[in-house]
Amino acid sequence: MGKKIIALLKGQREALDKEHIAQLQALRGAIWIHSASVGEFEQARPIIEQLKIKNEKLKIVLTFFSPSGYELRKNYELVDGVFYLPFPNRHNANKFLDALQPSKVLFVKYEFWPPYLRVLKKRGIPTYSISAIFRPTQRFFHWYGKSSLNLLKCFTHLYVQDEASRALLAEHGIANCTVTGDTRFDRVKRVMEDGLRVTGDRFTPIAQFVEGAERGLVAGSTWPKDEALLAQLKIQNEKLKIILVPHEINEEHLHFIFNLFEGKIVKYSVISSMPSNESRVNILKHAQVMVLDTIGLLSSIYRFGQVAYIGGGFGVGIHNTIEAAVYGVPVLFGPNYHHFREAQGLIDAGAGRSISNYAELEDAIETAFANHEEIGAKAAQYVESELGATAKIYEQIFGAN
Repeated sequence: MGKKIIALLKGQREALDKEHIAQLQALRGAIWIHSASVGEFEQARPIIEQLKIKNEKLKIVLTFFSPSGYELRKNYELVDGVFYLPFPNRHNANKFLDALQPSKVLFVKYEFWPPYLRVLKKRGIPTYSISAIFRPTQRFFHWYGKSSLNLLKCFTHLYVQDEASRALLAEHGIANCTVTGDTRFDRVKRVMEDGLRVTGDRFTPIAQFVEGAERGLVAGSTWPKDEALLAQLKIQNEKLKIILVPHEINEEHLHFIFNLFEGKIVKYSVISSMPSNESRVNILKHAQVMVLDTIGLLSSIYRFGQVAYIGGGFGVGIHNTIEAAVYGVPVLFGPNYHHFREAQGLIDAGAGRSISNYAELEDAIETAFANHEEIGAKAAQYVESELGATAKIYEQIFGAN
C-alpha cells in the first residue's frame, strides 16, 4: 500500500475523532474553504490572503481531501485550522457541519461533493464554487448526469473561469453564475513579485550556474518521459544549461535522472552546501544540468531561464504553466494540455507551444530561444490580461463585510 493511501486512511480515521470535533467546535462560525489538493489550494490562497488583509481576526478553516495537500499545508499560518475533509457521506457531513457551523463555504474548482452540498443547501449556509471551469464532456451535461447537474443548484453562486463555462451552465438551466476568471493568475503574479525581492544564499548557486550561459532552460515538475526528451536535448546542445526540477525528488528518481543525463550534472543540495565559493563556481562552470533536489523554489526560479519547459504533459496532464509565463518566458509542454485553459490561452497568445516528440521539442526550442524576448513578452501580457479574479470574487461574496 502506497504512502499516500496510508496517510489518507489515517487522516480519515482521525477526521471526526473527539480531538478534531473539539477543534472544529472552537472555530464555529468560521469561513470554510475546501481544496482537493495543492493546485486548488493555490487558487484558494489569494482569497484567504485577501480575507486576512481585510479582517485579520476572521476565522478560516481549510480542508483537503488529498494527503499531499494536507501534509504540505497543515501548518499554513493564515488559517485557524487545517483538516482532512471527512469521507463524503451524509452522516459525516452532518457531524462535520454540526461541529463547525460555518458562516460561508467556498469549494475550489472541481470540488462537488454531493453529501456536503446537499446538507449545506438544506441548512441554508451560503456556499460558493470559485475558479470553476466546465466542459461539455463532464458528467453534468450528459443524459445520465441529471442528478449531478441538479447538484450544482445547491450552490448559492458559481464563479467560473471563462464565458464558455457560463454559457454551458446557462444552456442547462444553471443561471446563478458569474465569469470572474482564475485566481491562480493573481497568485503567480504575487509570487513573482515577492520572488524578485528575495535575495540570499538559496538562489546564489542557481545564478552562478546560468551566469554567462548562451542558453538557459528551466524545466519544472518533470516526469521520466519529459526527462528522456530533455536528456537527448542536452546531448545535442552542448551550450544549453538546464535547471531541472523533478516532480518527485525521491532517491530512486534522482538515481534515474543521473543515469539518464550521463555526466555534467550536479545536485543543488550538494553544490549549495559547498564551503568554497571558488570550487563551486568552477564545478558549475563545467556542469550542463542542475537538479533541484529540494522543494519550494520552483515558482521563483523561472527568472533564471530564457525558456521554460513544463512537465506532466506526457502523463495525466501538464503542471502549472502560468507560474513560468508570468516571468515573461516562452513556455513549452507535452501533448496532454487540453483540459488546461491557461495552456490553450498561452498557445492562442503565441506564447506557448505543445510538443509530442523529440523532433518537435528541438524545433520548438530553437524557435523559443531565437525569439525569447518577443515570445516572452506575449506570455507576460497574457498573464496580465487574466488578473483580477480575486478582487471580483471577494467583492461579490464578502464585499459587505
